[in-house]
Amino acid sequence: MMLFHGGTDRIGHPRILTGEQGRDFGFAFYTTDIREQAERWALRRARYRSRMARRVVDAIVCEYEFDEASLSSLSVKRFPEPSLEWLDFVVANRSSLDFRHGFDIVIGKIANDRVGETVSYVVAGVMRREDAVERLRFQQINNQWAFCTEKALAQLRFIRGYGVRNV
Repeated sequence: MMLFHGGTDRIGHPRILTGEQGRDFGFAFYTTDIREQAERWALRRARYRSRMARRVVDAIVCEYEFDEASLSSLSVKRFPEPSLEWLDFVVANRSSLDFRHGFDIVIGKIANDRVGETVSYVVAGVMRREDAVERLRFQQINNQWAFCTEKALAQLRFIRGYGVRNV
């Protein structure tokens, strides 16, 4: 299967990002199985980095091949839809740099801006977990694959990186 990573760099050898709190599934290299999602993310990152650098930064999508048969040799956690378990997992990862879950790969829904707002309400104690999950059921939520260990990253094969332009 093909997976995609949107950003501002051509990443031939992915690595796990650490030190950045607020990631849904913890420290990992994040991809998606939705090309358009990766392209939107690359454009968003490029706009942000261009403002910070005060120069144009390219939007790049990297394609990787992933052999799904390798999932049987890895510790994998799947969240097919928003649930209390998914919400608790995202909140734990977003709330503490010390939280570690022990999975090689985590596959599930991404807490984008609208979803992230709902998650932040739960973290702040403003919204009940059950109400948050019910609210999330009505939102379109994209997919993410988080590669959390070197063992998992070894299963990705870089295919190519390509530039994305605003249309």
